[in-house]
Amino acid sequence: MEQTLWGHLPLLVRANSKESVEFILQALWRTRKTGLDAADRHLLRDMLQLQNDSDFDPLLVCLRMLIRRCVYEDISKDEIHKLFPDEVLPELQRLLTLLLQKFQKEWRDDVFKNQVTLPRLKEMTWNMANPEAEATDPVAVINLKLQKDDRAHPGELEVKFQLAKDTMETMLRSMYSMRDHLSDPGEASNRSQEMNAA
Repeated sequence: MEQTLWGHLPLLVRANSKESVEFILQALWRTRKTGLDAADRHLLRDMLQLQNDSDFDPLLVCLRMLIRRCVYEDISKDEIHKLFPDEVLPELQRLLTLLLQKFQKEWRDDVFKNQVTLPRLKEMTWNMANPEAEATDPVAVINLKLQKDDRAHPGELEVKFQLAKDTMETMLRSMYSMRDHLSDPGEASNRSQEMNAA
């Protein structure tokens, strides 16, 4: 299948200039999540002087595959030329290698910016609020310290919340149950069989 895709790359020669090919790559990156809309498709097809989608679509798939590999795989700038098999014309390899090298850092930065990094739990403490009022549904105050590893906004985050006694007990039972399953799966399954037998 890849060989038939590579066979569509020479259609890029129909573009009037290196800038046109650059524009096409940028448009494909910009629309990587949504796909090209009708106006973009029409514009790019005109740039390539293509009449139908049967040539256009495989070319787009091939270019998107190259972009994806260049951005998401561990390929250094100097190794981009290795993405192309020998069947790809040398002048096309050179042009695409230069353009992919030009945009690789910018595109990787885009990906990094859009990644959501969740904070790590650094410390968890809890205490019973109002212990004297145990007869009236006491409350546990949970205090979490989270470490944010986000390069743009590093630091700590503190979160406090309250749990009623019954909620706290349910949560603790769940945590102990998970701990048991994770610590010794064989023993946990034996216990569950014993419980089922009883």
